[in-house]
Amino acid sequence: MSVPATPVPSIVSVSAVPNPVDPSLPGVPSISAAAERARAELHEEIERVRLGVEEMLAEQSEEDPVLRRELDDLREETRLYVKKRVRRTEKKLRRSLSEVEERTAALERRIDQVEADRQAAEYRIHANTEHLLDGLLREVRAIADLLEGKR
Repeated sequence: MSVPATPVPSIVSVSAVPNPVDPSLPGVPSISAAAERARAELHEEIERVRLGVEEMLAEQSEEDPVLRRELDDLREETRLYVKKRVRRTEKKLRRSLSEVEERTAALERRIDQVEADRQAAEYRIHANTEHLLDGLLREVRAIADLLEGKR
């Protein structure tokens, strides 16, 4: 029995690592896009191997039911494994996104609080300055009245 040689697949390296803390970085793909691309590449590779095995089986005159069953089992096992890994990755991604959303909400609340504190401080400064200027104006008028009385 001779097995036809198949080319070794090339593995493309990922150029950018997604950063869940700052996904706005230029040139960084989103995590879901990277996961989708990896999933598609994995499915393509699995399908290529499966087709290669099926071609090899078709070239043989008799089909081995044991080998066919193993191939079907392998296909199902691979499908379940990929599904499990995708589910786990998506769960981890959702957890990361919810943590980022919680941190964002906390920062927004803090920004709102700082803005409210700034407005309150601005009002106090304005009120205190107005009060001081009113007192200064009364004193200047009192001095002016005293000087008027001496003339």
